[in-house]
Amino acid sequence: MRVTEENVVQQIKLKNEETIPYLVNTYGGLLNAIIRRYLNGNPLDIEECIADVLVSIWFHIDSYDSTKNEFKQWIAAIAKYRAIDYIRKSEKQKQHISKNEFDERTAGQSSFMQDRLELSTLFKGLTEIERNIFEKYYVQGVPSKEIANDFQEKESWVHNKLSRGRKKLRTIFLKDEV
Repeated sequence: MRVTEENVVQQIKLKNEETIPYLVNTYGGLLNAIIRRYLNGNPLDIEECIADVLVSIWFHIDSYDSTKNEFKQWIAAIAKYRAIDYIRKSEKQKQHISKNEFDERTAGQSSFMQDRLELSTLFKGLTEIERNIFEKYYVQGVPSKEIANDFQEKESWVHNKLSRGRKKLRTIFLKDEV
């Protein structure tokens, strides 16, 4: 059966493999634009993320509810959240790598002390709460959920503080480079 915009959901539910090229041709530009916005142009990640979105659509089509939103909006939301997942995965990898590098450097205590001084100097641009959160999250590796419990706040509050702190630090770095 020919795949059209009216029967695409039904055809995916029937596992008609002709729907995959249809999805790519019809919605590929939309998916690409959404994912590219979040992944900042890394072609391999973008391509892999689009493939993951298509797989998610294929296997989770039963969760689509036409009464809540249009199919196009539903796949756009999947693309957005898959891209965010890729960002998180990338950040975890960066954090893991930097943590390993940090562990290697601690073998020489003088460089460790120098790093601590640089961190404390760097964190001076942050408020005391932000500094505390940054040190727990980035230096000690404490999970955000645990930090939120320590401050008796929501986990989203911790992520908000981390995000705003990174923006402050970015501004500080840009001022120092100029």
